[in-house]
Amino acid sequence: MLYQRIENMWWNRRRKPNLLLRALSAIYALAARFDQNGRLKHTVKPPIPMISVGNITVGGSGKTPFVVWLAAELQQRGFNPVLLSRGDGANNQAPHLVSEYSRPYEVGDEAVLLHRLSGCPVIAGRDRVAGAQLAAEYGDILVLDDGFQYRQLERVCDIVLVPAEGLGNGCLLPAGPLREPVSALALADVVVRTGSEAFKPLCEQKEWFWSAKAGVVRDWNGQGDVLLEASRPIHVVTGVARPKRVLNDLNALGYEIGEYSCFADHHAYSKEDVRSLLQCFKPVVTTAKDAVKLMPLWPCDQPLWVLELQTDVETGLVDAVMGVVQKHANAG
Repeated sequence: MLYQRIENMWWNRRRKPNLLLRALSAIYALAARFDQNGRLKHTVKPPIPMISVGNITVGGSGKTPFVVWLAAELQQRGFNPVLLSRGDGANNQAPHLVSEYSRPYEVGDEAVLLHRLSGCPVIAGRDRVAGAQLAAEYGDILVLDDGFQYRQLERVCDIVLVPAEGLGNGCLLPAGPLREPVSALALADVVVRTGSEAFKPLCEQKEWFWSAKAGVVRDWNGQGDVLLEASRPIHVVTGVARPKRVLNDLNALGYEIGEYSCFADHHAYSKEDVRSLLQCFKPVVTTAKDAVKLMPLWPCDQPLWVLELQTDVETGLVDAVMGVVQKHANAG
């Protein structure tokens, strides 16, 4: 309930947060500026070119599917991309190469998901400078997930994603969803609006459209390629930043939501959680991010239905990114 109240406050453009929260936002701004200035004094150039994908809002801008899409586009152009993740949800300071045997509690849920969906080498660890050094052993270009604020690493292209909801109430944390002021968009090489083709531009440079739309609901726990038909009510399970999107997507696909279990973002599922979810006897439908954490605990004989996404991309976006990368390469 508290999480929902915070989300409602952040994304309500018509109502200002209270004075205390706005004062705390001013303190946050000073602390963030001090931290960024400190990082900029100790910048490190990775051994291979690095593209950063990040945002200026808290969560839910589609970074993970965008990184998977970008990695595939780089592969089509002859690159061997390596993905670098901080490993949220895990306590791993030193970088690790993610494998099929890695678990979310070891390397983070997003790192496991990136490995599963991209097929690229994935490095996970809080020390992303060391992670960039390790990445050079496995490829020739690095994609840093959630890297806009991590300016300690030099990049050849800075991509910033802005969700369909825009920038919410326009306030910095904790009064609003912004990790940095809107003026920080001027530092981006490419600004991408995710989730909606109709938007009001936020900065002077061109803003590109990209979205990950609901595709199909597939059983990730089975041996065959089985899809779920919208024939009876389902039990939806989420542990993501924007759960309403998942519900809206499933409704748009024609599914009736009979029950709903909402957990906090990066929730670490337990055996008790799984036991409770299976007691409702409805098909359990979840996100890919949740599925990688649920699957190690899920009974082998029970389907785990996952909402898969498909991308919709504005023509020219990839060329714009590659143009920035080439420009930096020529300058170097």
